[in-house]
Formats: sequence, C-alpha cells, structure tokens
Amino acid sequence: MNGLPFGLTHLRVRGFRSARDVALEPRAVCALVGEASSGKSNLLAAVRLLLSPDAPPVGPEDVWRGDGAVRIEARLADGGTLAVEADATGARTRSDGGGEPPGVLFLPAALRSESVVVVSEAHEDAAAAAASLFARALGEGGSSAAAPALGLVRGVERCCAAEVSGIVLLAEEPELFLRPQAQRYLYRLLHAFAGAGNQVLYSTHAPAFLNVAHLEELALVTHDPVAGTRIVQPEPLEAGEEFRVVSEFDAERSELFLARAAVLVEGRTEKLVFPFVFQALGHDLDREAISVVECGGKSRIPLFARICDAVGVPFVAVHDRDAEPGKEPIHAERLLNALVAEVAGPERTIVLEPDFEGVTGVPGHKPEQAWRRFASLAPGDVPEPLARVARRAVELGRAGGVGA
Repeated sequence: MNGLPFGLTHLRVRGFRSARDVALEPRAVCALVGEASSGKSNLLAAVRLLLSPDAPPVGPEDVWRGDGAVRIEARLADGGTLAVEADATGARTRSDGGGEPPGVLFLPAALRSESVVVVSEAHEDAAAAAASLFARALGEGGSSAAAPALGLVRGVERCCAAEVSGIVLLAEEPELFLRPQAQRYLYRLLHAFAGAGNQVLYSTHAPAFLNVAHLEELALVTHDPVAGTRIVQPEPLEAGEEFRVVSEFDAERSELFLARAAVLVEGRTEKLVFPFVFQALGHDLDREAISVVECGGKSRIPLFARICDAVGVPFVAVHDRDAEPGKEPIHAERLLNALVAEVAGPERTIVLEPDFEGVTGVPGHKPEQAWRRFASLAPGDVPEPLARVARRAVELGRAGGVGA
C-alpha cells in the first residue's frame, strides 16, 4: 500500500498485449515514460479493461503471443480488490473483492474527442458529471488539429471547478499540440484534479510532465523481446534534496528522463562542444537519443548522477581534474573528484587532465571560442578524452536505456 486516499494502489497485468507479467504501484499522479512500442498505451488500456464493463472485448491480438488468457487485478485505496479475466474468444469474467470501484475516464491520443466513461455504482454521479464536462469541452474547439488538446485543458479545468472526485483519469500523451506554457499549466491542473480525490495516469514524452522532485510519480517503461513490457519505479528522493533538484532541473535538463543515455558535464562550454564531437565521429546526438546535461559545476554532478541512477538512465560523467599532470589538486578539488568517482563509479567517469581548456586548447572556458573552433571539427581533430566520452555514451545508449 502506498498511502493513497483514492484509486488503484497496486496493478498487475498478465498476458495482455505486450505485458506478459508486469506490476505497477501508481501514485495519485503516475507518468508512464518510455520508448515508442514499449507498452505504455497497453498499460492504460489494461486499466480501462479492468474498470470498464463496456471496454472492447479481448481478441487474439490482445493476448500475449496470441495464446492463453488475460488477467488484470488491482488493489484499491479503500482495501478492496478488482480483477478481470478474459481470453481471445471475447469471454470475460469480473470479480470484486469489496471496496468501491472507481469511475474511469479514458482519453486516447488518437480519439481525444471520444471520451470513454465507466459509471460505477459508487461514483455514478461523479463519472456522469466528468463525462458531461469533458464532452462539452472537447466539442467546443472546432475542427483544428489542436482542438482536442485545448479541449483536454478545458475539461480538466471544469472538473476541478466542479470539484469532481472519484475518477481515474487515463490520458495518452496529454502534451500533444500544446505549447510549452500550456503543457506546464495542464500538468498543474492534473495535480489539482488528483488532489481533489481522483487519480491520474498518463503516458508522455514531454519534460514538462515529469517532476524531478517527485520521482515516485514516474514509471519507466521498457520492452524486452522475451519478458515483454517491464516497469521500473524510482524511489523518492532523500529528505532535503527536493529543493535542490527543483532549483537545478529546468525543462532542458529534464530531458535526461527521456534519454537513452546522458553525458553529464560541468558547464555551458562543454554542452556546446559535445554535439560537434559526436557529429565529427559520425554520431547524431538526437538520433541516438543522448542528452548532454549541463550540471552547473563539478559539485553538482553527483546530484545528477544519483538522479540518473534512480531512473535507470545510463550516463557518463565528465569533469576537470583541475591539476597539472604530476601534481595533486588542491584539497577541495580532491574531495570533489573523489565524490564524483564514488557516486558515478570509475567506469562511468572520464576526468579531463588538467582540465577542459588543456584538453581542447580553448582558453578560459570561452563558450563562443569553443563553439567556433569545434563547429567545423574533423574526425582526426577530436581530442581523445572527448572521443572516449562519445564512444562510451553511444555504447551505453545502444545497449538499452530506459527513456524515449
């Protein structure tokens, strides 16, 4: 049990589409993050199948490897349980172990204007109210491609204003067609909706919908050819670290949650240079889904390394030794170097000796000079320590990261 006041506290899905056997412990807000075809939408569809008597029947294409049966079960916050079993013939049986089954509102990305509502006896009024509010909101935007997205925002606004409660809201990629400011606003609305006695589960590829201060909200979804869909849920941050990560993580840095691998660097100059390093070696950072993350100094690299470990994103930490060859760094730098090595591990740490300027020949960490010098970099001119970073990051990313 995770202390939720309402909703599903534990979900187990067996034999449904890509989910051979997978478990999830959703919080009041749960973000499903992962590559395309990893199984995020299948998990939302499984919740719909569990909660909705009117969900489409299970067919052969919905059964793991086309054989066997589907079983989806959940524990509820009030102590009750729910389960549904189905097979490829469309036969379905439901069992209720007490408690009050919640109503559900399903908003698939492809059919945003066709909200699906399950009315349970306990929450009939709430489900009907939510359905009506969303139906009107989704129908007001005209025929533009952005209309369903804006309707989603209006629907959540109106549900919050009407103090609707008792609903599990399922949404595929709520960020679609929304500008960044609207994405941040909708994220806050979804939290307000959850805080009013509801639960929200959504899939996303947008950093604005991923809260680094609440890692426990994230469910990192991957797909294994043998085991099927897998889920990793990070542990909450240690007490006292919430403010640090909120103050350090902007939307750009939050991209690391969606990366196959990350390169953690000290400052802006390194962040500007590394894309050219990868390019000179024949790698496209964006195609490889690798994020170069400026940590704001060597002292902050351990924090970002712990976040990467928590969410299962492979990384390489790059920092200056800050001492000439044959000389020891000053005491403070020795402590910092040791801390990075301890947190990141020596196999994931590449130390530039004496520092970035010494390796690249760019004086004084001058971002403009570095950018101009490396913009036309030839493969043979890549400094070996930087080439080692790029090779290692590509290797880690291709081995299979968690993100998108």
